[in-house]
Amino acid sequence: MTHVFAACDRPTVIYSNNNKLLYSNINSKEVNVMCPFDSESFPECLALSSEEELTIGTVDDIQKLHIQTFHLNEWARRIAHEPESHTLGVLTVSFTVDDTGEEVDQGFVRLFDDQTFEVLHSYRLDPFETPSSVVVCPFSGDSSSGSYFVVGTAYIHEDEAEPHQGRILVFAVTGIHGERKLQLVTEKEVKGAVYCLNAFNGKVLAGVNSKAQLYKWSETTDNEKELVSECGHYGHTLVLYMESRGDFIVVGDLMKSVSLLSYKQLDGTIEEIAKDLNSNWMSALGIVDDDTYIGSETDFNLFTVQRNSGAASDEERGRLETVGEFHLGEFVNRFRYGSLVMQNNSTSTQNPAAGPTDMVDVGEQAPIVPAAQSQSMLFGTVSGMIGVILPITKDQYSFLLRVQQALTQVVKGVGGFSHKDWRMFENRRSMAEARNFIDGDLVESFLDLPKPQMMKVVDKLNNDGMLDGTDQFTVEDLTLRIEELAQLH
Repeated sequence: MTHVFAACDRPTVIYSNNNKLLYSNINSKEVNVMCPFDSESFPECLALSSEEELTIGTVDDIQKLHIQTFHLNEWARRIAHEPESHTLGVLTVSFTVDDTGEEVDQGFVRLFDDQTFEVLHSYRLDPFETPSSVVVCPFSGDSSSGSYFVVGTAYIHEDEAEPHQGRILVFAVTGIHGERKLQLVTEKEVKGAVYCLNAFNGKVLAGVNSKAQLYKWSETTDNEKELVSECGHYGHTLVLYMESRGDFIVVGDLMKSVSLLSYKQLDGTIEEIAKDLNSNWMSALGIVDDDTYIGSETDFNLFTVQRNSGAASDEERGRLETVGEFHLGEFVNRFRYGSLVMQNNSTSTQNPAAGPTDMVDVGEQAPIVPAAQSQSMLFGTVSGMIGVILPITKDQYSFLLRVQQALTQVVKGVGGFSHKDWRMFENRRSMAEARNFIDGDLVESFLDLPKPQMMKVVDKLNNDGMLDGTDQFTVEDLTLRIEELAQLH
């Protein structure tokens, strides 16, 4: 395969794959001149020249995502980014062997530079204290008007079935450049493990064992700062995950699936307004939009639930209905808003006339774009996989489902496994066909098919009885639309 190296301020390798022109960025600085360099000591290399240096090296296998590893030699449990100080707060646990041969765990809160990943400072936790959660949070009424690293911990003792003691630690980052340090501003003892933390309207939400607890910031006349308990909500098994939007709080329970709470500011209370009646053992939680929430559970499935706020009866309004199910085959441990690519705001992929509640109309020749005002969401798994979830409109879903069904008739799975069976939602209590999820990997596999198989897929699509009088697809039409989809992540 012939490659073209474009030497510029963003060096790029351009190449052809399956009759498509593709490119891959090179993680090198500005390159002014390049030439092939082959010698006994440096076989099949490149010589790269900038204004300040001459580099001899090779280009790794082309990939979309470049990964650089920094070894901690410890168990990294949680991470949070504080952009103002350009730091990362990382909760770690180290394992050592004492003089008696017993393994000893030691928890730390470590501060890293977000560019060099240099360890700037470390805070050593108490014996038997394990870090369990961290969030970057500003507080209303704070005289310093900055953000803090808020850390939740638990004291783990072998004779306790579950932790009965923990702490919430509030750290400020002081100093500049290489002198940045963690300063403990205040701490709050709690009666349990702080499994999760969430920045909530200038306050902080904490999941402490079976309770969702809200704390507010308080400063005394002599500038003493502390967290004060405001209100809470019981009724959970273990509050493992919490996300919030406005005054609404979404809780992921150990075994009671998802529930929706509401903070009543005037009353100073938190009330439950809806819950999922299924028993899902949660592993992660996210908010898709105001009324739709996504969860993952321990049998490697994804599901979405939706609030029916316009229902006629209190019973229906108090129930979160399951609207989507999908077997991922991976143990998801985190959802986060974000994208792995730079977002394109050009009019070629966005509808500028779409309002906050409009759905982007998708005609047969229109590009595939995310639903208006939606946010792409990343998820991470225990195996190290990073995935993308992108909300789409109903019309987009209908079209992509047709493409997916056409592909399954042409492309057979490894070992002859059925795609439909593999993606079925299945746990120890129930089984259901996948719905309202599109397998993006399968759809994008169309781009890697040989031309004869592409033509078979298009033929299946044109003869599925769903054209409704519109023009038939060509291989070029379908390729263009799926390439638009691939560019979104």
